[in-house]
Amino acid sequence: MIRALLRLLPYLVRVRRQLVLGLECILAATGLSLASPWVLKYVIDGLTTGVDRARLGVYALAVVGLAVADGLFRYLMRSYVIGASRQMEYDLRNDFFAHMERLPQAYFQANRTGDLMSRATSDLSAVRMMVGPAVMYFASTALGFVVAVAIMLWIDVRLTLIALLPLPGVTLGTRYFGKAIHDRFERIQAQLSNLSAVVQEAMAGVRVVRAYRQEPHELARFRAANDEYVARNRGLIGLQAAFYPSLTLCFGLSGLLVLWVGGREVIGGRLTLGEFVAFGRYLVLLSWPLIAFGWVINLVQRGIASWERMLEVLDAPVGEAPHPATRAIAASPVASGRIDARHLTFRYPGAPDDALTDVSFTIEPGTTTAIVGATGAGKSTLVQLLPRLFEPPPGTLFIDGVDVRNQPLASLRASMGAVLQEPFLFSDTVEGNILFGAPDAGDAADRRQRAETAAAMAGVDADVRDFAAGYDTRVGERGITLSGGQKQRVALARALVVDPRILILDDALSAVDTATEERILEHLRGVRQSRTCVIIAHRISTVRDADQILVLEAGRIVERGTHETLVAEGGRYAEMHRRQQLEQELEHA
Repeated sequence: MIRALLRLLPYLVRVRRQLVLGLECILAATGLSLASPWVLKYVIDGLTTGVDRARLGVYALAVVGLAVADGLFRYLMRSYVIGASRQMEYDLRNDFFAHMERLPQAYFQANRTGDLMSRATSDLSAVRMMVGPAVMYFASTALGFVVAVAIMLWIDVRLTLIALLPLPGVTLGTRYFGKAIHDRFERIQAQLSNLSAVVQEAMAGVRVVRAYRQEPHELARFRAANDEYVARNRGLIGLQAAFYPSLTLCFGLSGLLVLWVGGREVIGGRLTLGEFVAFGRYLVLLSWPLIAFGWVINLVQRGIASWERMLEVLDAPVGEAPHPATRAIAASPVASGRIDARHLTFRYPGAPDDALTDVSFTIEPGTTTAIVGATGAGKSTLVQLLPRLFEPPPGTLFIDGVDVRNQPLASLRASMGAVLQEPFLFSDTVEGNILFGAPDAGDAADRRQRAETAAAMAGVDADVRDFAAGYDTRVGERGITLSGGQKQRVALARALVVDPRILILDDALSAVDTATEERILEHLRGVRQSRTCVIIAHRISTVRDADQILVLEAGRIVERGTHETLVAEGGRYAEMHRRQQLEQELEHA
């Protein structure tokens, strides 16, 4: 736990000025609030011994002045300390999101989106409450407790010791309830993550849910997760409900003892009425720090539990560690785009079998290589290793003669444009999605020109012009307002607009008809001549003019050559070709 809290120090250092000013205001506010009962002592003692109207006015002004000054410093105290916690939350949120952006794809496959969202929102808020209100009230209550006890001892040592007799119960109760609150809050946050994941999955898959009429099932699933979340919260509420009354009981016993013993002291003349009233007032002030201390313990236990959950994400390795000897060479951008695979074998983490086995090939700069094969043959795995969406083994995959593992991700991926199997569009305009990889595309006119040029090459320009708002049309979440073919072509335009040295098309034309595919391929022929292209496709018509065709089966290359040579060999590729020709003849029959 201590080690986890030390990890927060860099964020606290950034806001040290606000925290120091806040601490100074806490000292001033606490001192002013503790001075008020002492003024009250003089007022009451003056009433019993005789006081003139002028002095009484001075006392009244002193009480009002102390209250006003106390309120002012408490306002400043909250402004500085709570403001510092908000700034820390801002910095931590930025760092947390930036770290998640660098995490490898395998991490997101192993962790649910809803859980990560919960850690970035609910858990982060709990950490802020620990750093802001918890620190503020702890400093205020700790100082108030020490000074109040010191003044009470100065008034009457015996009465103070009697008043403090029930208070060890507060310490024991705080220790027991604090640990129990920590454990239960961890379980609550874990269930909140599960609840968030259920909602996120249901919303992301709403089309599938409706298509299969599974709304009642999803509602029941959500209700079960929500019921568990409420049950765990009720358990925490039960603890808190027992915690605060136990503190109040201790304070009530303390007040009763003070009233009994202190009253006898006043009657016996050993304590003035003013001192007794001031003592009682300090005892009341003492009760708030102890009650607030219990609340602070609650906030700290919640904050620590949440911070430990956030550290699980922050400590996850990002997977980029170029070898120092090649860092300087690899930092330069990809020049030609030559790709070499040398006995590449790859297995997904936790998978029983290899996805790729002993794969070797060379793709010369400016040429097009097509990869074909049955579903599950390893085609997408191969092209995802190139931009290091998954990490290939060392010494197996090279670009321009440099191991991709020794290339910084920024320069490596900047040289590539990829259209993956499932195109993802953001809830933005068509133009915004096309220019996603080129945020510095110039002024509005230049941006529109680049978007239109890329859209024309991708064969989606005519579709976009038919939209009511043209390139300013918002496509909705995940491009929900577009057809599958339109989404693929917008994603293709997004890859082309960055003018990549290496262009990867992972079944990028599967959702378009044959005529549209021909038009797109015609536009791409000129583009492909100046860059290295890797195309994955199921249609032979998409790959027939490639310079090299690799046929994958169960993660191995079983055939390679041009379209003509492979057809002539009569192997697996030739069988695919004959089957697709027959399907086309049947469609036109």
